[in-house]
Amino acid sequence: MTEFASRAREALAARGLSMRGAARALCYDPAYLSRVLNGKQCPSPQLAGALDALVGAEGALAGLLPPGAALRVDTAPENTDSDLGHLRATVAYLLDHDNRYGGDAIAPAAVRVWKTAQRKLDTGSVPDRLKCEYLTAVAELAQVAGWLLFDAGQQDAARSAFLEARILAGHAGDRSREWFVLDLLAMQGVEHGRTGESLRIADELLSQLRLPPRVALMARVRKARALADAGHRQGALNELKAARAALEDSISPCDPSWTWWINELEIAGHEGEALRALGDDGAAVPQLQRAHDLSVEFRPSGRGVLYYKISLLSAYTAIEDWPACEAMLHSLPAVLDVVSSGRNHRRLRGALQGVTRAPHAPHWLTDLARDVASTPQLSVA
Repeated sequence: MTEFASRAREALAARGLSMRGAARALCYDPAYLSRVLNGKQCPSPQLAGALDALVGAEGALAGLLPPGAALRVDTAPENTDSDLGHLRATVAYLLDHDNRYGGDAIAPAAVRVWKTAQRKLDTGSVPDRLKCEYLTAVAELAQVAGWLLFDAGQQDAARSAFLEARILAGHAGDRSREWFVLDLLAMQGVEHGRTGESLRIADELLSQLRLPPRVALMARVRKARALADAGHRQGALNELKAARAALEDSISPCDPSWTWWINELEIAGHEGEALRALGDDGAAVPQLQRAHDLSVEFRPSGRGVLYYKISLLSAYTAIEDWPACEAMLHSLPAVLDVVSSGRNHRRLRGALQGVTRAPHAPHWLTDLARDVASTPQLSVA
């Protein structure tokens, strides 16, 4: 058995995914995937990239291919079969780039690839035998484009992409993708003040029969965040408690492959953000610190680290922990040099204003906050 086959099988087993489950998730022929996983056939770069993204290997699987097999991202595949492989490889590349560097630079490319694929679908040039598979792939691309636009701070465009992804997933009969898009719409609603919409989406998901456990868990998290924003403390805490209890259960075979990222980092971060929304910044700090530390373990200078540094800065300001604020301010420029995320730049500008306007903040600290605010990365709104 090849090293790729061995490592891929181990990674799938660790995620609780069978070979057939992986084939369904990736829209690949089970017989082809079986040959690859048994070391009887070399994987294509597209399959390697898709498997890598599915199991969260951060490039480890794709890196086992010889250098000449590196993934390429272009917008003009030769035919529908190669188009599908191209779309899968593109999704893996886009998401990896976002985790490392943020969505600003890559969002336009995601939209371009999505729109190119959708035009082919809309013109009726996809063969009937591949139509469902192609619909599923384009729905995923629209969803990924929506996420990247969200991270880049382009919220109206992100919402449009999410809504289009939901329609496409419905046409493809892809319930798993529909659930994911609804989760993202609820996420966006929480961050941008559409509390009622987020509550309705969460309740819609939770009312569905046989909803996979991890999907239900995230619906509870979104509901908790919306309730916290609305000031319903006990309801929010109850939902978070239920979500954390569900996290202790192992991933079920019926959980979609995309739920791999629902973990301790995610729950701790949302607990911290909900407590902040409820005005309990002191209690929020340990949870946000936990999420920050886990983000550092995942990718030391990635987008997640920037997100939680900003949240911690706001929490430290609220509890007037000025030494902690200073340490956080000093740590920000290095991450800003790596990550370009319009969403997080907006959040950081707000957090820095919070420091400069804090009535008891020492002058040396407000001067430091202004220095960070004047960095080139934050100079353009």
